[in-house]
Amino acid sequence: MTQQVRGVVAPGKGEKVRIETIVVPDAGPGEAVVKVQACGVCHTDLHYREGGINDEFPFLLGHEAAGIVESVGEGVTEVAPGDFVILNWRAVCHECRACRRGRPWYCFNTHNAKQPMTLTDGTALTPALGIGAFAEKTLVAAGQCTKVDPSASPAAAGLLGCGVMAGIGAALNTGNVQRGDSVAVIGCGGVGAASVAGARLAGAAKIIAVDLDERKLEWARSLGATHTLHAGSVDVVEAVRELTDGNGADVVIEAVGRPETYQQAFYARDLAGTVVLVGVPTPEMKLELPLLDVFGRGGALKSSWYGDCLPSRDFPMLIDLYQQGRLDLDAFVSETIGLEDIEEAFAKMHRGEVLRSVVMF
Repeated sequence: MTQQVRGVVAPGKGEKVRIETIVVPDAGPGEAVVKVQACGVCHTDLHYREGGINDEFPFLLGHEAAGIVESVGEGVTEVAPGDFVILNWRAVCHECRACRRGRPWYCFNTHNAKQPMTLTDGTALTPALGIGAFAEKTLVAAGQCTKVDPSASPAAAGLLGCGVMAGIGAALNTGNVQRGDSVAVIGCGGVGAASVAGARLAGAAKIIAVDLDERKLEWARSLGATHTLHAGSVDVVEAVRELTDGNGADVVIEAVGRPETYQQAFYARDLAGTVVLVGVPTPEMKLELPLLDVFGRGGALKSSWYGDCLPSRDFPMLIDLYQQGRLDLDAFVSETIGLEDIEEAFAKMHRGEVLRSVVMF
């Protein structure tokens, strides 16, 4: 039997979101229905509303979520009703060329639910990142549910579903930050601040946070930055070098997604150092670098997709660190809100006033 729940829908490009009645089917083979407890408001949801991802409107927004499995379909063994789970958008297939090569964090054929959720008139909804968690309940592929310690705060745990995992993973997984490394993070919003936290977890000796907003620099300090640079007041490249004995940082994480800041990251790293791009560019952006500098400076230029995470490996481990007091996920929760507050949350996010607004159910 289908269920009807409240959810937030983006009806068309640039239009304000609306609270609608959503029809959620029973879980089919390989699927699970999850009662959502908390869902973070992420920039990706705003990109969907603005038509920046694709034009498959209407969208059921929300993807950075945690909740309780309500029911599962035939053949599901990895989770069961009553499990507390974080939703992920990397339900690995175990069959594509990346998975067969032992690199499931790159899975090229991730799973989503087969059945659509709809409006009451039958209009099919496109769930954001295959999740659609700005709703009281949602239908996902069972592999999108990662079971974690149920004593964790849903508001904090759900943030691992996207932005916080992307940032932590950019440092731990993609950047492979080592004990004693120097790390610079350019852009200290939610993802960049999480990169700072990830560098701290890895044991970086020096963590340099760079931003134009003093509020974000203060967030970075609270999460482990040893030095902060206001990008409007200094030459970022020279300042990073001065803080690293004239060499540049071992790892520079670019969490803005702009050509200007990427160039800063490129030249602010040490010889044979690593640049990690975790900020998301827009389609029209182009990067120009002297090819001789790319060759001559050596090292690695990497992009980080979802922090190169493997949810089944990384989510439980990070929740354990959170429970031990070694990873302050609560610091990322700037406010808790209701479904009716999402438009204002988008505005606060755009103004840089919050790390995360979290919808609670």
